[in-house]
Amino acid sequence: MLTKAEKPITGIVIGDPAGIGPEVVVKALADEAVAQSARHLLIGSVSVVERALKFSGLDARVERIQTPDELGDEAGVLYVLDTGGQEASAFPIGSDSVAAGHAVAGWMDTAIELAGRGAIASFVLAPISSGSFKLAGERSRTVSPVVGESYLIIFSGPLRVAHLTDHVPLASVSGLIQAELVTSALVDLDKAMQAWGMEQRRIGVSGFNPHANGPEDREAIAPGVEQARTLGIDVSGPHSPDAVFRHCVEGKYDMVLAMFHDQGHIAVKTWGFSGNCVLILGPPYLFFSVAHGTAYDIVGTGLADPLMLQSALETAARLSRGQGLQLD
Repeated sequence: MLTKAEKPITGIVIGDPAGIGPEVVVKALADEAVAQSARHLLIGSVSVVERALKFSGLDARVERIQTPDELGDEAGVLYVLDTGGQEASAFPIGSDSVAAGHAVAGWMDTAIELAGRGAIASFVLAPISSGSFKLAGERSRTVSPVVGESYLIIFSGPLRVAHLTDHVPLASVSGLIQAELVTSALVDLDKAMQAWGMEQRRIGVSGFNPHANGPEDREAIAPGVEQARTLGIDVSGPHSPDAVFRHCVEGKYDMVLAMFHDQGHIAVKTWGFSGNCVLILGPPYLFFSVAHGTAYDIVGTGLADPLMLQSALETAARLSRGQGLQLD
């Protein structure tokens, strides 16, 4: 068992208080292996966390703290950084609200500030509602991938997929694929994998066209891959998009670089939707989220599935310790 000194601190924003975020957080932390993998600093409302425990039928002590310095490591205790003291009654379950939007924005600001100054090793975001943000007039605090500056990565067991472009209209992707962008993404990805403790960093690059046979593949992706190889990166491609993801699952690659959003997301969500988690590579800290929403229709029913949040917490702890990734 890890000692307190060996455990990184993971900050967890509990998500929209009217959704299933708080429930999946408390359910994930009820798993002993997850609970012991790091010191978990919940950022949100004590009252909302207590309500989530009741909804989930779980028994744990909730302790309000005012600073990360007060974070303990006692089994069965959930430490909540709660500086606002909001009551759960202010957030009726199952609906967007101005109150929820303001609350979540404040919790995220706190997490980003703590991560930015190194007070927490990683930041995990439970599902939030864009509707509540809009009602409250809050700007989004989520870190959206920016082409050439940050990259979305999805982990699902042995299938790990980074995206060269993310929320970009498909008609625009062709013009964005340039050799320099491919090389830059591969350099950033290799550096990150090394920092995470991955000794083996075999990257397969997906082509853009069927069978990786098109002008983008020949004139941009292939030269970008070749340049990365001259820099010492263990990379190959472009490979046929209909096969490269399966090859990763089978252990031929440690990561795949996809060219656009659905190319990678469909592969991951078809292979293993439950239990996948998301990381944004780019911020100067580990930032994880999950691939599901607030699920207002099942709040309080006990049906919320914590596997994605659990995966995010386990992965954040391993990468914070430089232990690489598990295959399953």
